[in-house]
Formats: sequence, structure tokens, C-alpha cells
Amino acid sequence: MTVRVKDILESLNIEAPFSLAESWDNVGLLIGDPEQEVTAVLAGLDPTNRLVDEAIALGANTIVTHHPVIFKPLQTINTAEPNGRLLQKALANHIAIIGCHTNFDSARAGVSHYLALQLGLEDLSPLVSSSDEAGTDTGLGTIGTYPAPLAAADFLARVLLVLNLPSVQMAGTVPTKITSVAVCGGSGSELAPIALRRGADVYLSAEIKHSTAIWAAETNFCIIDGTHYATEKPAVTLLVKKLQQAGDKKDWKIKILQTQEEHHPFVLLDKTYQP
Repeated sequence: MTVRVKDILESLNIEAPFSLAESWDNVGLLIGDPEQEVTAVLAGLDPTNRLVDEAIALGANTIVTHHPVIFKPLQTINTAEPNGRLLQKALANHIAIIGCHTNFDSARAGVSHYLALQLGLEDLSPLVSSSDEAGTDTGLGTIGTYPAPLAAADFLARVLLVLNLPSVQMAGTVPTKITSVAVCGGSGSELAPIALRRGADVYLSAEIKHSTAIWAAETNFCIIDGTHYATEKPAVTLLVKKLQQAGDKKDWKIKILQTQEEHHPFVLLDKTYQP
């Protein structure tokens, strides 16, 4: 069957209803024509010039990203700047770009839920239930438990493996044994007190504020900052899987691809660094 951009949007809306997005967010079709026929789909975390170049090279005229390509109202489009160049390139090459942001965060099986599964947690539920009509199994963050307590070293090794990081920052005190863990992919500093109240031994998120880290230290609550990119990157794989499953059901004759060019925007520097 002929697949159009609106078909991709419809499938995403089933898996991660756009109505779940926060009021300040910008999701859905942000660039392009909903009636355009799709050649292939490329999924990534961030809408970047690198991602658009990869889509062009792969012959994919539809991009799905977690972070929206247009977040705030545009006052100018300066094509000498990266954002303006991206918009110009996407429009010139007839590339549609879809944002699946906080709706994917709050979906039943969304960003944080998938991160929790990768960590091996069970009995999962939202850390903060959504007020949307979709029900109490939607919401921000996820909390779950291990069938048997994990030693601190084993848990930290699992975190580093799942996040594909050599190290993480921690505030507070790492428990000797860990049973309950709360996670929130991306920026989740404000949910730390809720994680403690819900009985989590550890809270894993990103962009933890200095004041929140001080609070964690003074309450002996363990907070791990796994970086925004690393805590959300696993969800891109989930996004691809969901679109591939939709394609199989509907007999889409298109490729659903995951970016191979995207990488963490930060690198670690230490005293051995040589410019």
C-alpha cells in the first residue's frame, strides 16, 4: 500500500497519543505535507543537520525525532545558522519531520518505561500519573522493583551498560542493596522528591539541578544523573520497533530505520587530554 506521512502520524498517535503532550510542548508534524508519500522513515533523538544529511543519503523523506525541530515560535529563519540551515535543507529535499516528545514520555510504554525495562525492573508504574483521559497507566517517569535486591556494584554496572557510558554523576548515598528504582528519561530533576516519597532506593534521571543534588546529599537519597542523551537514546530503538510493528500489520512496503550517525553531544575530558 502507499504510505503517506499522515499514516505515520496516525500510528504514532495510537502508540503515544499526541494529547498526552505537555501544554508547553510542540509535537506532531512540524515540517512537511501530511499527504506526501513516504519513501522511508529515519528515527533519531535530535533533529540535527547530521540527521537530515543521513536521511538524504538513505533516501528517507520522513524523519521522526523525540525532540521537536521547532519548539518555540520562530521570529526569523537565518539559513547561515544551524537551525535555519536544517529547515532550509529539509524543505528543499521535501523531508517531513515529526516530533514525538512529551507524548512519548507519558505513553503507556514510553521513554522511561523502556529505560526501566532495559534496567531489568519489574512491576512498573508511572512515577507521576497523567491527568489525561488515557488513564492511570500513563504519566511521567517510571518506578519499579527487582525480584531480588541488587548489590550496589551490580546495579551501577547495569546502569553504565544500559546508558553506554563510562561513568555517571551521583548525589546522595548509594544504598548497599537496591530493590526499588525510579527513572525519568531526560530532564527530571523536579521529580526527585516524588521518587523518594514513592519509596525508591535510587532515582535515575538527567539534568539534575545543583539544589536538587544538595537536597539529595542532605537526605541521603541516591540520585544518578545519566545525562539527557543517554537516558533517552534507548527509546529511539523503541520508537523504531513500534513503527516497524505498525508497518508489518498494515503491510507498509517501506523501511523504518534508526540513525547510525547520532552520538552523545558531550565527551569526557580528563588530565590526559591533549588538544
